[in-house]
Amino acid sequence: MRRGRRLTETLRVLCETTASSAVQCCFVLALLALCFADSAWAACSGPVADHGARLRLASAGPEGGVGLTFLGHASFLIESPQGVTIVTDYNDMIRAPVTPDIVTMNNAHPTHYTDAVEPGVKFVLRGWDPAGGIATHHVDYRDVKIHNVPTNVREYGGSGGTRYNGNSIFVFDVGDLCLAHLGHLHHTLTPGHLADLGPIDVVMVPVDGAYTLNQDDMIAVLQQIKPKIAVPMHVFTQATLEKFLARAAEFYTVKRANDPSVTLTRATLPGEPEMLVLPGR
Repeated sequence: MRRGRRLTETLRVLCETTASSAVQCCFVLALLALCFADSAWAACSGPVADHGARLRLASAGPEGGVGLTFLGHASFLIESPQGVTIVTDYNDMIRAPVTPDIVTMNNAHPTHYTDAVEPGVKFVLRGWDPAGGIATHHVDYRDVKIHNVPTNVREYGGSGGTRYNGNSIFVFDVGDLCLAHLGHLHHTLTPGHLADLGPIDVVMVPVDGAYTLNQDDMIAVLQQIKPKIAVPMHVFTQATLEKFLARAAEFYTVKRANDPSVTLTRATLPGEPEMLVLPGR
């Protein structure tokens, strides 16, 4: 931010001290606009000017849309306007109909990760560090940018311990939208988490209420992130889903889709927050 202020001041002085040519001043102002446009492109890495409003580049795809397909459990297929394919919580039990370019995983159960990755996958992003450190990912591939935000998970087996940085929220800057997959989230978010997430349009949220975070706190997480669309996942049973939707209805308009695939665009984001239920489990 300080660098931006210094740049603004430098260009202002340059404009004032350069020969009073309208063309020269216009060039300076255009350069300033380009500099801020470049910084705003990192839209999923934090808010920019105007209290979090986002300035985005236009999508390059023919329709400018982002494809989202619920494959089951915690796995989604994300398709960018330029045809980049991503599968979330990639595992042995649920596979997409195509070999994805990028896969993300979380180290919770075998339904969230695998060591057997298909040939042809270009990027394998694990939400934990097998060596015990902190997983850090920043991928920039064609019209997709991805980063992760590490979170903690409870240890299973009655120990009551915590596995620090055992899960990651993956953030996908694709098309002109920011999507976040919460993975196997076990706690509400800190201000640091929220700053690292940046402004999010669409969230894929686990709603089981037992293996991940309890349902009331998971709704509190959504209130922290404030997406326009929340998509339930990690459902297990219809009764579990309906219980979550009844609680979420206080804050979200519930919409049930007939097809597991939707096309998302900025122009069609709802004016009020929406809970979009895609068929499948």
